Amino acid sequence: MGEGYDPGFLHAALDLPGPDAPTLLLDYTHFSVRLSPARRLAAVTGVNINGQTLVPLEREGTWHFDPRVPQGLQTGPDVYQHNDLDRGHLVRRLDPVWGDGSTALTANQDTFSYPNAAPQAAAFNQGKELWAGLEDHVLRHASQYDARISVFTGPVLDAGDLPYRGVQIPRKFWKIAAWTMDGVLAAAGFLLDQSPLLGPEELARMVRKRLLAEEPPPLGPFRTFQVPIANIAALTGIDLARLADADRLAAGVPEGAPGGAALALTDLRQVRL
Repeated sequence: MGEGYDPGFLHAALDLPGPDAPTLLLDYTHFSVRLSPARRLAAVTGVNINGQTLVPLEREGTWHFDPRVPQGLQTGPDVYQHNDLDRGHLVRRLDPVWGDGSTALTANQDTFSYPNAAPQAAAFNQGKELWAGLEDHVLRHASQYDARISVFTGPVLDAGDLPYRGVQIPRKFWKIAAWTMDGVLAAAGFLLDQSPLLGPEELARMVRKRLLAEEPPPLGPFRTFQVPIANIAALTGIDLARLADADRLAAGVPEGAPGGAALALTDLRQVRL
């Protein structure tokens, strides 16, 4: 396995955040995962992206358990069989794929480790497409400085997430991109919400039907938002104070005013950096 997320990758040092709950730190090539044994999913992932030396490898890789962790603590293939759940990469496959050819190949395969996956609705729509393009959009912005960004991603591990085959299925995911501007840290936070767009009675009926049929929990369309990083901290219980202080969404907000409001995204041009 690789040396993992590098806190000194940007001009401004930035540690990999983590929750108060116990996690297992797993280092891979150019990224790290803090795995929650209680949820069998990552609580936080962190990746360093060097835009100047990215290698455009084709999508090839084999999903596999991480041999350093008991398989019972990982969400493996059983959760994804015979349903419409995708193995959603948390660290995007292309993000750590940089450097020399051998390193890039190793990084590519490392992203197919089950601790880097989380169940997501399989339907591809505009919200999911926006989510997939966020790193590229921020990297293009950062390229005028040093073409390096660090990205932190994870599911919102809510106690109310519904169980399926022994795993509670997250309804929301978060992402924070960080870069430096003239040596000063900048950051932007995003939320992907796939909660079902149903009223309480409709949702209750669907949940009862799901339990009888042993189906995955109901998930709605992908909706992507830029949100204050302080909101992500409140949702996840993770200390993100350093990133919240660098939040570009709150830039220009008068002192004492709320630190920016959630912005529903339908186009990457709406992102505030």
